[in-house]
Amino acid sequence: METGFLPRGRFQELLAVLHRSGYRCLGPQVRDGAIVYAAISVAEDLPRGARDHQAAGHYRIEQTASPRYFGWANGPQALKPLVFAPQEVLWRARRQADGGLELHQEMPPAERLAVIGVRACDLAALALQDRHFLGAAGDDPHYAARRAELFLVAVHCSDPSDVCFCVSTGDGPQASSGFDLALCELDSGFIVESGSDRGAVVAAELKLEAVGADARAAAARQADAARTRQHRSLPGRDLRAVLFANLEHPRWGEVAGRCLACGNCTSVCPTCFCHASVETPALDGGASVHARAWDSCFSQGHSYIHGLTVRSDTRTRYRQWLTHKLGSWHGQFGRSGCVGCGRCISWCPVGIDITEEAAAVCTGAADE
Repeated sequence: METGFLPRGRFQELLAVLHRSGYRCLGPQVRDGAIVYAAISVAEDLPRGARDHQAAGHYRIEQTASPRYFGWANGPQALKPLVFAPQEVLWRARRQADGGLELHQEMPPAERLAVIGVRACDLAALALQDRHFLGAAGDDPHYAARRAELFLVAVHCSDPSDVCFCVSTGDGPQASSGFDLALCELDSGFIVESGSDRGAVVAAELKLEAVGADARAAAARQADAARTRQHRSLPGRDLRAVLFANLEHPRWGEVAGRCLACGNCTSVCPTCFCHASVETPALDGGASVHARAWDSCFSQGHSYIHGLTVRSDTRTRYRQWLTHKLGSWHGQFGRSGCVGCGRCISWCPVGIDITEEAAAVCTGAADE
């Protein structure tokens, strides 16, 4: 619901309202040559004038004279690390004097976080993470604790990168749901929409101005331009049948010859949720710590069963990743696991492009 216009010079008021509401604000900042989320307290912390240049295996930041804070597509970090921690202790066990075990669950500290600058693709990815961790099998308590404290300020994407293809997956570039507030950034300021009761309360405190006809027309033109700038696409939204009909396609071997099986694509992917359990016993055998850590279907241990590694080479590991992401997810979640953010393309050391690989496998049968 459109609520009003916030002039650029008043952006600090949004941060002030969020701080008064008890939130610690995270927003984009340029660190080590990339845009990442970090704590912000004033608007000057945001990356004014930053632009990103992305291509297969390429990510660079350029500084411009633009007044905009959000004139970039995305960095390597999505919302996933904020709710599904890369590594965390789940419980501790201690041996008692009578030989029994005492188990103690460890929960993350409760912290209210407001994330500024969330993109439509990452909201779509978060919805998939929610379905996995808060699904029919029961809530994951660690994920649920973090998720409940998250306040999301989305920004409609105005400058998709060369690797973006969210139009193809139906997940952007405009945010349509899943946010508390959404901002459309113009040079003069921000059109503000509320998407939740919490967002409406914050918007009301801002005492927003009316949205002018010129601002509304500029926003519409900007949205159209963001859609038409994307030239990458997947060959379809439901590729289950064609992918599983081509499990012996020669392209799997070709891409394996380039793939380093490094797991970069699964680390930056906003929807991947594989993890490994890690047990760390004390030297005296009296206690143990049970943790989980992000894992990847590209690792040897991911498909290890006692005495056997099911996917023993890069060919079968890459095939597992792509057929699961674009195929099997439909059976689990009713849609693909790809939201078109393009991160796996930019952050692949050898520039493998998921849209190219999917198109190559889906063009014909393996014997053609």
